[in-house]
Amino acid sequence: MVLKEAGSDLDSVVKATIFVSDMNDFQQINQIYGNYFVKHQPARSCVEVSRLPKDVKVEIELIGKVKEL
Repeated sequence: MVLKEAGSDLDSVVKATIFVSDMNDFQQINQIYGNYFVKHQPARSCVEVSRLPKDVKVEIELIGKVKEL
């Protein structure tokens, strides 16, 4: 995980962008997403796109703060 390699973790995420190929899947995606962000809920947006690389159904982009070195 890139966050871990940067000395960070999910608690340092400030923004998440979720790309989905079908917005009808949002409820299920939201439940799974909530398992990872229980105590900390970063800003979030969700966008339906016509196609994702390798025909995956979901792609999530995170922006996080790097913890002090």
